Amino acid sequence: MITCHLRYEIDPAQVAAFEEYVTGWIPIVARFGGVHHGCFLPHEGANDIAYALFSFASLAAYEQYRAGIRQDPRAQELWELSARTRCIRRFDRSFLRPVLGDPGAGEAPGPG
Repeated sequence: MITCHLRYEIDPAQVAAFEEYVTGWIPIVARFGGVHHGCFLPHEGANDIAYALFSFASLAAYEQYRAGIRQDPRAQELWELSARTRCIRRFDRSFLRPVLGDPGAGEAPGPG
């Protein structure tokens, strides 16, 4: 599994437009076989930083998603919303892999 972590620098005066933009990606990710883990908007602290996380089974599946969204009408609408409102000043994309621990941790040692 590969998880895409997006860190956005947003325009605090355009939070409503950004929320429309970022939540619009949730069904798109699902339609292309991914799992969206949510969008996180500013609440306390910095008022211009937001996050989103979504996962695909592999980097190849993520690349298929990237190719597919180029032709997706709803993705086009969201990019146009972002450009029109300038709700996103910049973003960083990182790819993460989960570390879920040792599957045998916490079990009593076996004989021997």
